Amino acid sequence: MRKHYLDNLRTIMILLLFPLHTFMIWNNYGTKFYVWAGENKLLSSLIIIVNPWIMALLFVIAGMCASYSLEKRGVKEFVKERFSKLLIPFIFGVSLLVPIQTLYARKFFFGYNGSILNNYQYFFTHFTDLSGNDGCFTPGHLWFILFLFIISLLTLLIIKYIPYKKVSAKLEKVNIIGIIFLFVPIWLMSYIGAFGVYSFGRYFTLYLLGYYMFTNEKIIYNIMKNKKLVLGLFCLFQLMLVILYYNFSYYGDILVNFVGWLGTLSCLIIGRLYLNKENNITNYLKKASFPIYILHLPILVIIGYYSLILVNNIALQICTIIFGSFIVTILIYEIIKNIPILKKIIGVR
Repeated sequence: MRKHYLDNLRTIMILLLFPLHTFMIWNNYGTKFYVWAGENKLLSSLIIIVNPWIMALLFVIAGMCASYSLEKRGVKEFVKERFSKLLIPFIFGVSLLVPIQTLYARKFFFGYNGSILNNYQYFFTHFTDLSGNDGCFTPGHLWFILFLFIISLLTLLIIKYIPYKKVSAKLEKVNIIGIIFLFVPIWLMSYIGAFGVYSFGRYFTLYLLGYYMFTNEKIIYNIMKNKKLVLGLFCLFQLMLVILYYNFSYYGDILVNFVGWLGTLSCLIIGRLYLNKENNITNYLKKASFPIYILHLPILVIIGYYSLILVNNIALQICTIIFGSFIVTILIYEIIKNIPILKKIIGVR
């Protein structure tokens, strides 16, 4: 039986990227976005509300879906799917889409007015900190797909020697306090393979927890039984993190990982309670969510670039970027999904 709440949670997380990346245009984190309108502490603090757990949840869901997928198909078929659904869209996106983001970064910060072809050449021959804000090479937002591809293949080696039933049976015995304190290994692993704000070790751990832990109904029952405790702690520490950031610019590793883990647990609880359903809208977005993820950022950056030039009011700028980029992304998706070659290389189901 398909667990619709996982599809719906994934969709919601991807849709949240539209306001999240829009607010990044006003971030005060000490690193500029592809286009940047100056520091705004309120908008930066709004990012803090979802930033600790949005990608964490996506990796947990990916681990869960991998477990369900491997129950139905062999390893060879799973690997083949990973190449077609992840690696090919990643190569396509980095080759053709991400350079558009860096083109507008060069236009915005350096007044670049050269050709698109010259920018592609610059993109693939200049390397700095991989942020892309300076127009140089970056995987952009597609780092998620690359991480997911590598992690999904590495996990196959782990599960070969560490069986699912063995690990899952041990996790069944862990009480809710122990489950909450699983944030500690997540936090410690965050120092392994850290690339700027992205940690390979952290996301690898979350993927494994999704695979071994959240596919066990006894563990889920234990979490759901203690939902008031989990949701209460999440609200308390989420509020604490936002207040600390807004007033003192504090964004410490331990608290961020704690909030990220509580947020992941809370989203799964809310998903089980309210999102385990389907309708025409959820079915459409379920199929569109992955292509939307790939397409949305270059579109958002372009609209952001012209909005900052043509619109003076910040509220209107924000609305124009969020809703404009969403509408254009959907329109482009509708065109691409009817073109067989393009449909395959952006992962249309």
